[in-house]
Amino acid sequence: ITGFALTEGVIGRASDIRSIVIETHPKGLRALIDLVPEKLSAHLARKRAMTGRTSCGVCGVEDLASLNAQETPLKDSAHISDTAIKRAIDTLAAHQPLNDATRAVHAAAWFDVQGHFILAREDVGRHNALDKTIGALIRQGVDARDGFMLITSRASYEMIEKTARFGASTLVAISAPTSLAVERAEA
Repeated sequence: ITGFALTEGVIGRASDIRSIVIETHPKGLRALIDLVPEKLSAHLARKRAMTGRTSCGVCGVEDLASLNAQETPLKDSAHISDTAIKRAIDTLAAHQPLNDATRAVHAAAWFDVQGHFILAREDVGRHNALDKTIGALIRQGVDARDGFMLITSRASYEMIEKTARFGASTLVAISAPTSLAVERAEA
């Protein structure tokens, strides 16, 4: 929930959430999120419905001009070597227990600048795996300039935006990027 709130532009940091309560509901679960007043006001002004969807970044917006975009240039990050990227790719599978059991989920993982594993999250939805990873990282206070993200899916513009909103300047994807992802990464 924390990562989703950050990557969707609802919050700017973990402390913008005062509390999260998960309730059972006849049709599933409901997350009640108490935001600090200024973030709640901004979120309500955005007029976006977010009920029961994955976090692709497009659903629920009134028009394409309302899409989230990381407009602030990212701060310089440490250089990530080809060796670090190869190390991360070579070790990722060892940190995917759910995929090992099912062969049906995506992962997003955070590695330090040398390519050593820090943490990973898995989900059937690639956006959700990334949101979960970012949420865990911001709750732990990890500096986004101290590593890089590795995802098991294609690099779409939404994955670029989510990673940039976290503050990381390097996203490595197992699959090729879309043309819009390349444009957003360059921007």
